[in-house]
Amino acid sequence: MANLYYREDLDEADLVVGALVEVGGDEARHAVRVSRLRVGERTSIGNGAGAYAEGTVEAVSKDRFTVRIDLAHPRAAESTPRLVLVQALAKGDRDERAVEQSTEFGVDAIAPWQAARSVSRWDGPGGPEKVAKGRAKWQRIAREAAKQSMRARIPVVREPLVLRDLQELAAREDRAVVVLHPRGTARLSTWARSAATAGRPPEELLLVVGPEGGFSDDELDALQEAGATVLLLGDTVLRTSSAGPAAIAVMNAAFARW
Repeated sequence: MANLYYREDLDEADLVVGALVEVGGDEARHAVRVSRLRVGERTSIGNGAGAYAEGTVEAVSKDRFTVRIDLAHPRAAESTPRLVLVQALAKGDRDERAVEQSTEFGVDAIAPWQAARSVSRWDGPGGPEKVAKGRAKWQRIAREAAKQSMRARIPVVREPLVLRDLQELAAREDRAVVVLHPRGTARLSTWARSAATAGRPPEELLLVVGPEGGFSDDELDALQEAGATVLLLGDTVLRTSSAGPAAIAVMNAAFARW
């Protein structure tokens, strides 16, 4: 068994031993036509919000399949702290690659942010429609990456942030905002070990990644003044597409998520 399929309308009561669960639509068509799911195979079904179970395929047609549940897993708990990637909009597909890899590495939520030096813009012509389209695309990428990784929870792509939003978050006691930038004097790995052994970790840990051109000095100054911590990821400078996933890997190790 190496596949997980989602039906977001299910709840825990639908995924109990003995239940017969039907999956249809695009999810089923992909399972049947691409993954070649067949009667008698074992697979997993989840709702993307922590509930998931395993069972045996009992029926298959071109656009639907049914699974008899024989193993229901305990609901996957939310991580503490929640790891949130604050990913600057970037040109090409670099921000989308960051969404994909961060999901595979276990990020809990993703927030797009419009940095001063972002080449890609969601605040231009199109307004709210462009924002909605961009978020929906990132959410589809996160869903597919979560499915490939067999994650019980799909990361939520939040509303886009601007600098003022990040400043407000950095000022909150229940949040920790970490900006990844070469101006930092301490390493993320050192900070993470200290945070993991602290008496009470923050509810959320936001890892802020800049665009291709990096942060402006004004952005860094504003975030530091608001309470954010600027840290070095390592001795080299990573692309905007790889900095977030690398930072999440560091946090996973420090907080024993891996």
